[in-house]
Amino acid sequence: MQLIFSATQVNDPEHFIRRCGYGLHRTRTGETSYVKRVHRDWYPRFHVYVKKQGENFVFNLHLDQRAPVYEGQTAHAGEYDGEVVEREAERIKNTVV
Repeated sequence: MQLIFSATQVNDPEHFIRRCGYGLHRTRTGETSYVKRVHRDWYPRFHVYVKKQGENFVFNLHLDQRAPVYEGQTAHAGEYDGEVVEREAERIKNTVV
């Protein structure tokens, strides 16, 4: 699910997403992303990638249900929509001041 915020709404995306409870995470490919655990275990977890797009920041949110099945693969059981993801997206949106 994509959340789009203008740079006036979110001027520092890393600070903003950390305020939402997410921690810095480097993917296996070295890409920066942010994760928030649903409970104590590493999975399931919310996972966000942030990209600058013109004057906006695009937050790509999904829910990783489990780790990749095959070593060296990045594929996972991710949910990009649905009730749980929508609730988390609303929570993030409500954090914008």
